[in-house]
Amino acid sequence: MSTNWVRDTFTVTSDPAKLDLAVIAEFLASSYWAKGIPAATVEKSLERSLCFALLDGERQIGFARVISDRVTIAYLGDVFVLPEYRGKGLGKWLIECVVSHPELQGLRRWVLATRDAHGLYEKFGFTPLKRPEFFMELHNPNVYGPRG
Repeated sequence: MSTNWVRDTFTVTSDPAKLDLAVIAEFLASSYWAKGIPAATVEKSLERSLCFALLDGERQIGFARVISDRVTIAYLGDVFVLPEYRGKGLGKWLIECVVSHPELQGLRRWVLATRDAHGLYEKFGFTPLKRPEFFMELHNPNVYGPRG
């Protein structure tokens, strides 16, 4: 079930048919969190996630991806708005749409990782880990090749 939100010429949709793999893969491959990620890996990740395309008309200008069992927990990741569209409140609107999606209601926990967007996520109730000693990770930063 896809959900759509519309504001002026912009749309946020969870319709997988609206995702532009080329735009998403290019942005993620140059991002600080997924630098060098192969397009085939991005494509697999989209197939296994609840994804949100931010569109200007038919052009994809932003993206967010949720990994979730849709009952207890969700990981929000790969959020971006193309540089020329930033500063217009579209990132905030994209997150509003994501957290209001009908299949993501009643979750016990949302998690995410960010280097520089804490202020954005705080507006939606995200906080630093209250008990970081409970959380662990297995991290392979070079899985896509050496970081440049």
